[in-house]
Amino acid sequence: MGMNDNIKAEPNPLDTVEDIYEITVLLDFYGHLLTERQHEIMDLHFNSDLSLGEIAEELSISRQGVYDSIRKAKQALLEYEKKLGLVERFKEQEKNIEKALNSLKNMSRKSPELNDDSDYRQALDLLEKMLDTL
Repeated sequence: MGMNDNIKAEPNPLDTVEDIYEITVLLDFYGHLLTERQHEIMDLHFNSDLSLGEIAEELSISRQGVYDSIRKAKQALLEYEKKLGLVERFKEQEKNIEKALNSLKNMSRKSPELNDDSDYRQALDLLEKMLDTL
């Protein structure tokens, strides 16, 4: 068994292309809790879309060093989310606001006169603004 065999022993749950969005969300929430260097490398890789080799060259470190930093940063981000749950709460809030907006819009379809009600319009506008700021 070679040294590199251990790298794949425990696959990171965020290694697929579909999960890049999830990593960037975690980075948005918890990125500044990483070391400055880890944050810089993660930002270059996931937000600026640089390859490991490009990052290594730009920061004058080895490609393996970049890889290790990304792996450790991913683990740290997952641990922060596991302990704090901010991303999960964010997603839940977003989902609830969307449900409330849909309910209000369904109500106005059933009772079109609601569109003339200022309190109804204000509630709709506030929920839309909240969703836009998330």
